[in-house]
Amino acid sequence: MPGAGAAPGAETVPGSGTGPGRTQRSAPFRPGRASDPAARKRGADTRALTQLLFSQLKEVEPGTAEHARVRSALIEANLPLVRYAAARFRSRNEPMEDVVQVGTIGLINAIDRFDPDRGVQFPTFAMPTVVGEIKRYFRDNVRTVHVPRRLHELWVQVNSATEDLTTAHGRSPTTAEIAERLRISEDEVLACIEAGRSYHATSLEAAQEGDGLPGLLDRLGYEDPALDGVEHRDLVRHLLVQLPEREQRILLLRYYSNLTQSQISAELGVSQMHVSRLLARSFARLRSANRIDP
Repeated sequence: MPGAGAAPGAETVPGSGTGPGRTQRSAPFRPGRASDPAARKRGADTRALTQLLFSQLKEVEPGTAEHARVRSALIEANLPLVRYAAARFRSRNEPMEDVVQVGTIGLINAIDRFDPDRGVQFPTFAMPTVVGEIKRYFRDNVRTVHVPRRLHELWVQVNSATEDLTTAHGRSPTTAEIAERLRISEDEVLACIEAGRSYHATSLEAAQEGDGLPGLLDRLGYEDPALDGVEHRDLVRHLLVQLPEREQRILLLRYYSNLTQSQISAELGVSQMHVSRLLARSFARLRSANRIDP
């Protein structure tokens, strides 16, 4: 929170280091289990505080010292959400406090755009913005795997063709349609999808803001089933190589080409029921391999 000497409307970005406008370095945020009474109590307290602060924010005039104080309190109260999002990028070898700072920018943007009257819990609204800010940081500043020039150029063409075909057909195109449009093989299209991930440039899958749906974080007292798909994408990305080739392709079509089970069944020439069984079996294998509870 800004100190007593902060100018009206001054903005600070908490989250790392020490000194004015910064918080002490904290341990990595880990969401508590819903059955943990202490975690549930902290979550209820944070939810109540956030709702109260947003109510106060509506009553004060923007640009005043009081508005800056309440806004800063909202940032501080919801920093656990930023640390949770940042922890998902721990394997990318960037200083965690830098990632938290970037995520905090997304948190501030979410606070400024949030409308409590829409009936959506704040973490559900804020998480896509926070994660999106972090992903943009990695996309613009970090590339960890060398991609051959030809494959990079082809990847740009695949992205452009995907956008054009989506606009033309009103749906995500199949791998075959992209390949036909660019006159390349389907394997080359899939290789481009894989290569694109070395730039960390996969598009953000925005969480759906269903009326009254709880949010993501057990630590904050919220559970958001709308974010299950995001967790599945991370699971697929890291463990895909453990599956047979056919199951790899089905998962790529489902979670990276965004095809429906019906579209996958038409492309592969199998029944939709068979696709559904293969998807369920693939995730069962991945959960078992990574010791993930269902």
